[in-house]
Amino acid sequence: MKNKFIYLAIIAAGFASCEPEFENEVGANYTAGDADFTTYVAVGNSLTAGYMDGTVYKSGQANSFPNLLAQQFALVGGGTFTQPSFEEDVNNLGGFAGVPNSTRRIIDASTGTVENIAGTPTITTTSQATAYNNMGVPGAKSFHLGFPGYGTLNPYFARHATSPTATVIGDAMSKNPTFFTNWIGANDVLSYATNGGAQADGTTPAADHNLTGNMNPATYGSNDITNSGVFASVYSTLINTLTSGGAKGVVATVPSVTSIPYFTTVPYKPVPLDNTFATQLNSAYAAYNGGLDVAFSNGLITNAERLQRKVVFVAGKNPVVIVDSDLTNLSGLGLPSYRMTTSQDLIVLPASSFIGTTVGGDPLMINGVSVPLANKWVLTANEKAKVASATAAYNNTIVSIASANDLAVADMNSIMNQLVNGLQIETGQIYTANYFSGVATENKVLFSLDGVHPNARGYAVIANEIIKVINEHYNANLPLHYVNNFPGINIVGSN
Repeated sequence: MKNKFIYLAIIAAGFASCEPEFENEVGANYTAGDADFTTYVAVGNSLTAGYMDGTVYKSGQANSFPNLLAQQFALVGGGTFTQPSFEEDVNNLGGFAGVPNSTRRIIDASTGTVENIAGTPTITTTSQATAYNNMGVPGAKSFHLGFPGYGTLNPYFARHATSPTATVIGDAMSKNPTFFTNWIGANDVLSYATNGGAQADGTTPAADHNLTGNMNPATYGSNDITNSGVFASVYSTLINTLTSGGAKGVVATVPSVTSIPYFTTVPYKPVPLDNTFATQLNSAYAAYNGGLDVAFSNGLITNAERLQRKVVFVAGKNPVVIVDSDLTNLSGLGLPSYRMTTSQDLIVLPASSFIGTTVGGDPLMINGVSVPLANKWVLTANEKAKVASATAAYNNTIVSIASANDLAVADMNSIMNQLVNGLQIETGQIYTANYFSGVATENKVLFSLDGVHPNARGYAVIANEIIKVINEHYNANLPLHYVNNFPGINIVGSN
């Protein structure tokens, strides 16, 4: 509460005209403007559901951005806002009963590590058969929202789907919304990215359906990139449905994956070696490097690719060795598709606990060094380009359809990108996209410990950004939340 009192003191000193309005300012003239918040419905995925620290848990869900918005809407006539019940989450662990490693992530201060919080999940998938105002469903892609019976594929929706054949958008519309938010599309590309561009097996490449031209989502793998034409068609249908009763709303763009800690935390050169070990490794890779010279001399690869694929270690920090399926296939020469990472590659966050481990306890078989990393651990520059292309196409669709329907747009892609260099909010506090790296950065972290989803403080920033566009687009006057009043990362004394 300290910051709140600071700002009240500033206002009392006569600087109110220089400050934005926060929460319940005394004597504020709040108004809904051209919007009607009587029945607010939120549609989306995990970002809408309040997912953080690797799961949905009771206290975390309370800080979902739709719930934070609803609190401000209530000041200007907004009605009751309901979310899927997590009352059975008695120990606040999240996850599902009987599913190992599905509980929320915490930082154990006694060890300094990020780990699953101890305990047994108590949440079941028993059907609540209720349509809620928050219809954010973790894991949902754009085309899932209109898929009959999606609850058979997704345990989160199964918990509250009104019938075995219900659709997410159908249950949302049963609330007869007068105002909505729609933030969908991240999972259409994110699952490809978080799995390093790999299929479910973690090794073979997933498909980019912008390249394959496949317009049938029923044939997509779970990690495939949704065709941008499919996304456009689905998104148009969603917006037409949401506005069919005259509702106004806000749509949000899809964030770029390069702005989240899941991809920016692990450096591309994480392997420390002394001169002796580096020399031993270079000797082990000598035959492979020599084979590349032969491939070049035979015209099978360019000199640029020959140099790109060379594996050479030095004393000090080194890149990791990876398998890159986009390299020229030299299996005819008995050469695998190995190379070392560059600054253009993104190593995924889970690799931080995998790189440097041994295979079967053999000290000579080291993952990322003598044993190249599989496809799922690295998003290569080529794969990153596919993600960027799809994200840009989705966002062009979102902005275009919003414009055609006179809807407000919250450009979350822009906001997340600002975090890379530092995002300064209304209070003057600067936040970054850094993952937790000690007490020095603790108060600057907006992401939760899964490296993808915001923490409560991050969701407050998102809610404020949406409030800003509502105020501007719909001539409303809604107050912002005090971001620093919300909890950041979860640190416990011991697990």
